[in-house]
Formats: sequence, C-alpha cells, structure tokens
Amino acid sequence: MRTDDAPLDLAGIVQALRASRGIAHKRDIDEVMQTLHPALPVQHQGSTIAMGDDCAAIPDGDGYLLFAIEGFLNEFVDQQPWFAGYCGVMVNVSDIYAMGGRPAAVVDALWSRGGEAARPVLEGLREGSRVYGVPLVGGHSNRRNDREQLSVAIVGRAKRLLTSFDAQAGHHLVAAIDLRGRFQEPYAYWNASSGAPAERLRGDLELLPAIAEGGLSPSAKDISMAGVVGTALMLLECSDKGATINLDAIPRPPGVDFLRWLTAFPSYGFLLSVADTDLPEVLRRFDTRGIACAAIGRIDDSREVRLSMQGRELPFWNFADEALIGCGPRREGTT
Repeated sequence: MRTDDAPLDLAGIVQALRASRGIAHKRDIDEVMQTLHPALPVQHQGSTIAMGDDCAAIPDGDGYLLFAIEGFLNEFVDQQPWFAGYCGVMVNVSDIYAMGGRPAAVVDALWSRGGEAARPVLEGLREGSRVYGVPLVGGHSNRRNDREQLSVAIVGRAKRLLTSFDAQAGHHLVAAIDLRGRFQEPYAYWNASSGAPAERLRGDLELLPAIAEGGLSPSAKDISMAGVVGTALMLLECSDKGATINLDAIPRPPGVDFLRWLTAFPSYGFLLSVADTDLPEVLRRFDTRGIACAAIGRIDDSREVRLSMQGRELPFWNFADEALIGCGPRREGTT
C-alpha cells in the first residue's frame, strides 16, 4: 500500500482509509440500494426484512431463517483458486454467526473452463465444508466459460439475532479478532483458518450465538474487506449512530504494518455493541478461547465517526453528509 517505511500519522491514516479499496467497494453498495429503493423495504408475512445486514433474517417459527451469498473477484479466484473455494464456505459461515445464528448448508455457482481448471476451487470448497461442518448440498456448474468465477450462498438459523441495526448509544464498540494467523500474500487477508484445528474453529464461532442468546449484545457485524474501521462505519450507519474509535486499542498481531492491518480482512473478526455491565463477560468469553478482544470505542447518537490515536482525534465520516452503503435511515440531504 505504501512505497516507504515512514509511519503514517493520524491525518495520513484518515486519508488512506477513505481512499482504500475496501471502503470504495462498500460505497458501491449505495448506488445499488438507490436503484433498488422503489422495491424496498421487503415485506414477508407481515414482517419487514432489513436490508444491509450480514444475512437476510426471515422470521420463521420461533426463530429466523438466515440467508446470505458471497461472490469473489475474478483476480482472487484466478490467483488463489483453492483458497477462493475455501473462503466460499468460510466467509458465508462468518456471516451466519455474525447474526447470532448457526449455519445449515451451502450451495455454490461455479463457472469454469473445461478440463482440470476448476479442481482447485472445488477442492477448496470441499475442505471448507469439512472444516466448518457445513454440507455442500448443491449448486450450479458451467464448464464452458473463459475463466473460473465463483459465488456461494448459505442458509442457517438463529434463535435470537445480532443485527447491524441495534447498536446502542453508550455501548462499547468491541472488536474480537483471531490473531493466530498470517497474511495470505499478496492480499490483505489475515488467514487464521486454513490449517487450524476444525474443532477449535467451530468452537470459536459458537461464541457469537451464545452471546446473542445470553442477551450480552444486541448488535454485531463480521469484519469484512473494508477492515475494522470500514466495518464499523457500516454497523454505525445501519444503526443511525456515531462513535469515537481509538485506533490504539484495536487488537493486532506484532510486527505487521499498521495501515495494512487496518485494511485487513480477518478470517475471524467481529464487531459488537456491548453495554458496560456486559463488557467483562464478553471479554472473558473471547479471552477463554484465545481470541484477542478489546473495547475500541464508544457509540453515540452523533451520526459522526471520529478516529483517535496517540492522544489526537480527527473526524472521519459524517453520515449527515454522505452515506456509505446506503442502508441506514435515509434523511433529506444525505447523498
């Protein structure tokens, strides 16, 4: 991301994050939402289905059916075909757990060239299915394409939701990240999954529905390719909130470039809204599993996001002036 080793100050970090590829990709969602706007909100059996969460949460019986999909950049599938297939399961599973749910099954759509070209992608899918204990139950295949292209969808169930729309003013913004990994070079993907014990990975993820069902948090989001700060923006926008985020408090592994870490997509990373009274128990649960966890900011009603570092604070985003993904409450004058 940089061509020199000079450390960035806070102003440089603000500028670099706003120009980052991950946040740019999330800003593209706003245009999609504007196009779909006449068809929203979606109604299902008298319930409104919120748009902008990690999964669609559809009321069903005494809980919720969770439904999500992930697509992958052609460049990534071309250069990391096995890992792309593996991620097809991994990132979808993370979306389900971020909602307080448990995954049930995945399906894939794979376009590929003929011959053996698709084998690494399929082997990665198979391994992800095994590691996370989520069956691959079908999908779509086309072996007459000019390249490999992949998307994977997932269903799951939740008894009690963690949503992107219920972060509370006065709560701590909490980050939980598995630091027991390494970058999947040359990308900013922090891989703490492939090669780790499957039983441990499943147990670590089980923390999220346990927190939801225990009433320890109303709101969560998994850290995406927008990084910690970009993911926090999405959570706060959907909840119509603001926050001051302390960059110094964000858990990180030793020896990594700080800006690269702020834009990293961790294989296990979640943000939660947690009250003062519940913070010690939430921190304890993640610590017991060896997951780095810390309160990295305070949520408020300002609709502004500020970043602080080494005693200095600067404005980063104001939802009154600009949307990010366009899934929060829309107000007159917001672009």
